[in-house]
Amino acid sequence: MKNIFLILFILITSFGYTQECNSVLSGEISDFHDNTALENASIKLIGTNKITISDKQGKFRFKDLCDKTYQIEVSHIACETKIITVKVQGDTHNVIKLEHHLEELDEVNVTGKERKETKTAQETLIKSDILEQYSSLSLGDALREVPGVSSINTGNTIVKPMINGLHSSRILIMNNGVRLQDQEWGIEHAPNVDINSASQISVIKGSGALAYGGDAIGGVVVINPSRIIRKDTLYGRTIIGGQTNGRGYNFTSSLNKNYESGWFAKVQGSYKRNGDFKAPDYNLTNTGLESTGLSARFGKKTFESGFEVYYSYLDNEIGILRSAHIGNIGNLAASINAPVPIFINDFSYDINEPKQEVTHHLFKASYYKRFKNFGKVDIQYDYQNNHRFEFDVRRGGRSGKAAIDLELETHTILANVKIDNNLERKYNFGLLARYQNNFANPDTGVRRLIPDYDKYDFGIYANTEWAINDNLIADAGLRYDFSRVDALKFYRLSRWEERGYDEDFRDIIIGSVVAGEVVDGIDANASQYLTNPIFDFHNISAAVGVKYEFNANHWMTLGYNLASRAPNPSELFSDGVHHSAARYEIGDLRIESEQSHRISTTYGYITSKLNVQVDAYYNHINSFIYLVPTEVGILPTIRGPFPEWEYVQTQTNATLFGVDVSANYQVGPRWNINHKSSFIKGYDVKADIPLIDIPPFATLNGITYTNTDWYNFNASLQSEWVFEQNEFPDEFNYSVPIADEDDIVVDLGPPPAYHLMHFQSEITLPVFKQSSLDIRLSVDNIFNTNYRNYLNRLRFFADEMGRNIRLQIQLNY
Repeated sequence: MKNIFLILFILITSFGYTQECNSVLSGEISDFHDNTALENASIKLIGTNKITISDKQGKFRFKDLCDKTYQIEVSHIACETKIITVKVQGDTHNVIKLEHHLEELDEVNVTGKERKETKTAQETLIKSDILEQYSSLSLGDALREVPGVSSINTGNTIVKPMINGLHSSRILIMNNGVRLQDQEWGIEHAPNVDINSASQISVIKGSGALAYGGDAIGGVVVINPSRIIRKDTLYGRTIIGGQTNGRGYNFTSSLNKNYESGWFAKVQGSYKRNGDFKAPDYNLTNTGLESTGLSARFGKKTFESGFEVYYSYLDNEIGILRSAHIGNIGNLAASINAPVPIFINDFSYDINEPKQEVTHHLFKASYYKRFKNFGKVDIQYDYQNNHRFEFDVRRGGRSGKAAIDLELETHTILANVKIDNNLERKYNFGLLARYQNNFANPDTGVRRLIPDYDKYDFGIYANTEWAINDNLIADAGLRYDFSRVDALKFYRLSRWEERGYDEDFRDIIIGSVVAGEVVDGIDANASQYLTNPIFDFHNISAAVGVKYEFNANHWMTLGYNLASRAPNPSELFSDGVHHSAARYEIGDLRIESEQSHRISTTYGYITSKLNVQVDAYYNHINSFIYLVPTEVGILPTIRGPFPEWEYVQTQTNATLFGVDVSANYQVGPRWNINHKSSFIKGYDVKADIPLIDIPPFATLNGITYTNTDWYNFNASLQSEWVFEQNEFPDEFNYSVPIADEDDIVVDLGPPPAYHLMHFQSEITLPVFKQSSLDIRLSVDNIFNTNYRNYLNRLRFFADEMGRNIRLQIQLNY
């Protein structure tokens, strides 16, 4: 028996040792996106000592292999290392694709290099280190870091971004690839974005980024989350802050988990609360804020394909200055002209009427796929729900019932094709379909400011990017947008006839209100008409630009943008008190699309010590739509007296032009001086008067000390000069008739110029091996200066906020 086993053992081992291992594995290494051969790629058979290098044709060859399964590691300079499994059976050939142009395709983040959204547009980046300083503030506050970007405010907490004198519906805000839909037409409707969810913000002046929309007459704000790192890592940050003015406090925390396989997840939350703010000499009663934000994202990202699911939630309760809502005409006029607010109470965290309550939900699901020797295809669906309540001081104990109750739901589908197999000439094609429903709750007991409506949008665009040579790059794009608004609106007979609609829009009447009941058609005894206005808008937008680099230090861009914007529902249909704006607003059914022709140029100069950028622009807008005070002045309503404003459209055009300058100079190894200034003019050409709400000339100058050897310490002192707006349409001042008294002249003109000083410092302390603690101290308005901001809607009633000391502690882990 032993002999038998011995013979079997010898036979089996002899067979194993005599197995022929003479198979050949050959292959080719080529670039994924354009199929070019990759020379000097390293190919290694894992678990063996066999390694080789690809030749000029990208070919490689392994000899004397056994027939079995191998793991191959392929690497190349500027490529992601790739591990694949190959089954060798006889002579085997394999084609392996690596991507050699990850940086050019914007698939990696190169340290020290700015990742911009455009090539030739006037674009400025705000990076995470700057955004973290604004953790307790708003998106609008942070955007003022960019020359040419200001804000139009309603008090201290409602901050609406303004780019080169334009705001609201003329600015697109993209939040993680989703266009924000949050009743942005309201001048006191702040963007529903938690700034703590942003890692980088791009501000694009003008409509140079057509993929986002063709109606960006003012510009585009692109908010991006942190980039995905394909590495097994877990990291996060927590920020705790407090401030003296408003006795505010805030908290935000985020946690990121990434895997080398491409899987990722992130969760982020924030909370902030402020009580009544304080001007230098008095409390600003009922100006508190409470805000809660949450966002989460997960997905998988590889070079060839990936997906992402994203959700964000924001809930804001915002107080409106109590003195902005007054009970009678005389008191309102007196309140506007008074040196101090009518209502001044002790400090409180309570937020009473008037106030806003706004919640915003955003959901996004996206997927992309790359195809060899072609490009990339993206598809995306997103849903948004914006619910806005505005509360007024109402009689009969009804203040707790919202005076405005609007719910806006938006569904959007996007598809985009990017052809980049030739890096010298890229093409981009895309389309958009969107459905939107607005519900204005009639149970408020107040005439609805805007009506119920359905809105349908369709857009298609194409653009190209052409690297003409090493110094010159050009891009161009074209876009078509269709919009339909289908509304149901009640008109009082007096308003209907006053606006002349009985002659121009008789065909849209579908019912009449008689004795409180709706009947079909037109009735001679009607007190109101029920109408069904349906408007279609067809808009064309285009952009062309070039960028030329003279050398490593000098560069210049030149661009032309054509942008077309359909009127928003507020401009068409408004007819009621806009409570948080504290005014009565009237729209016009005759308003048509406005069209912008914008020419811009930028010059940049960069050395190791000096960085200068100058942006110049001229914006000519046909059929310009804007909101102005009417000749009526202050209108008595059952809600109390409110200034009456109406949307008007010039039949010729408006012009805006200006220059934005930024400069930074390294005086020595530790000292730096910086400068920012913005100059803009705007005119209604037909009426030959200045446009209202144009920012005055402003300049910001600072000096910074930095000591990287002492815990990365830095401190800066800034001087902010804002000049008086010396071009204001005096036609908008008016007198208020008061019975049995002399008329009161209401002055809506610009306030005087002002000068403020600010201080900021920061230090970074090591905590653990891979953790650090950032401590920031800021003092705004150091000298507690009294001033009023021309672009604050509540400047008629109170001074701006006084000195504010902010302390922020950030733990990075």
